Amino acid sequence: MPRNPLNAANSLNATAALELTGSSIDLTRAICDIESVSGDETTLADAIVASLSGCDHLEITRDGDTIVARTNLGRAQRVVIAGHIDTVPLNHNLPTRFETINGVDFLWGRGTVDMKAGVAVQLKLAAELTAPSVDVTWMWYDHEEVSADLNGLERLAANRPDLFAGEFAILGEPTNSQIEGGCNGNLRVEIRAFGLRSHSARAWVGDNAIHKIAAVLDTLAAYQPREVEVEGLVYREGLNAVGISGGIAGNVIPDEAMVHVNYRFAPSRSAAEALAHIHELFPGYEITVVDQAEGARPGLDAPIAQQFLAAVGGVATPKYGWTDVARFSALGVPAVNYGPGDPLKAHADDERVALDQITACENGLRSWLTASVG
Repeated sequence: MPRNPLNAANSLNATAALELTGSSIDLTRAICDIESVSGDETTLADAIVASLSGCDHLEITRDGDTIVARTNLGRAQRVVIAGHIDTVPLNHNLPTRFETINGVDFLWGRGTVDMKAGVAVQLKLAAELTAPSVDVTWMWYDHEEVSADLNGLERLAANRPDLFAGEFAILGEPTNSQIEGGCNGNLRVEIRAFGLRSHSARAWVGDNAIHKIAAVLDTLAAYQPREVEVEGLVYREGLNAVGISGGIAGNVIPDEAMVHVNYRFAPSRSAAEALAHIHELFPGYEITVVDQAEGARPGLDAPIAQQFLAAVGGVATPKYGWTDVARFSALGVPAVNYGPGDPLKAHADDERVALDQITACENGLRSWLTASVG
């Protein structure tokens, strides 16, 4: 069970501290080899606290298995840099190992991409950068890979909203060590059609709900998703059936059918506007919301964000999937995604991160956090 909120930072078990003075690659491997499937993050959380306990420049706060480490140097600006410490379940992909594919060196294993390489980079920099050019709030949180009501950031925002204060936020989700601004919103609904049961030998007596739901599938198949420019980034939407059910028995005309629809909408729309669009597309059907999450605008128009982009280099692109940057955006803190790893390998059985991406992410963050920030 998770710890009670706001436990003292020194409430630890005997977990050994992580070695933060080595390379971020070695630290990634050490963190990944500590299993931390959602709901079982305590051992890793303990190790993080033990590792940072000697860092006098950091103020440590613990909320369950979420760890916050803050500098308080009186800088003119504060940034929040966050990453989750849980993973999806294992499938014979631990312990980690190094491998080379087509001349590229990788670290293979669960969590290497999503997102312990990013966490390792953050931990190393949190310990080493005793005088960054901005004040930094580092956050490592639990329960990201499960339902939103368990999410460590959501819990922390309720318990300690003051810790989210800042001019800018970075989430270490895998982006191939390139900046991805904001994220699409996410809406899932169930669309139902109703009819009347009858014996299939006398189908004219009934009203076939599966036949009536066919128009929903026709609309989805013909739908042309939008490409929407938001603050210079073009977000691609998606509207798709992801499930379907209906039917009672082989000799019964069904009286109910349901299509489960997922709508990934650009951050120019609110969740309420996205739902209104669904109602416009499917008039006359019963629509039930299963899950909804607001998107996040790119967050790249602020001067501090532009300085980050300049320090890291490359060209910012949109994040098509939903990430926790939306939680920061909802609190008025512009946020981007930036971390090592190919997102296409997240959750894969052959999950693996290119070693040069770990180094590139560390170098990018270090360059920005040690540069003069206006």
